[in-house]
Amino acid sequence: MMNKQDVLYRQIITLSDGSRVLLRPLTPEDRQNLIDLYANLNAEELRMLRHDVSNPEVVSAWIDDLDYDRVLPILAMVGERLVGNATLHFHHGPARHRAEVRIFLSKEVRRRGLGTRLLQALIDLAKRRNLYLLEAEILADQTNVIKAFKKLGFEQQCNLDDYFMLPDGEFRDVAHLILQLRETGGEF
Repeated sequence: MMNKQDVLYRQIITLSDGSRVLLRPLTPEDRQNLIDLYANLNAEELRMLRHDVSNPEVVSAWIDDLDYDRVLPILAMVGERLVGNATLHFHHGPARHRAEVRIFLSKEVRRRGLGTRLLQALIDLAKRRNLYLLEAEILADQTNVIKAFKKLGFEQQCNLDDYFMLPDGEFRDVAHLILQLRETGGEF
């Protein structure tokens, strides 16, 4: 359930190079910033993403359908420029105790600690929502990303063979990682 703390969430972080970044929720006013974030991706980057973010209509739909109880997007802003987008995707029904995390960073801020800081922010927000588990699906060949998730406590549960199909039909293996935020409790 969306609460006032989530809407008002703000955090200023300093990257390893001294750059200051504001983390805050996505708002409808961020439409063009979000479109611009994905506008200059090359073909190889685009084929690795779940959605055709090169299509402004796809990205605009995220704004039009903004529902913080379904997906909570946290933006990374350097001044007025959007440089990263991290999301918590909530589940419902019997899966309501967990959420999936996704992170995208523009090239110029990669390998500077922003991904780790965004992931930590998602973990903190998930704890505020009293979630039990966070999940991440990462292409298995992205070993540095998997290592970064593991440093924050995620455990690799399994590798899923041929789980992700690229637009050209090529298959990729996916590592499924879990972070347990709190115990499920109960004894028998």
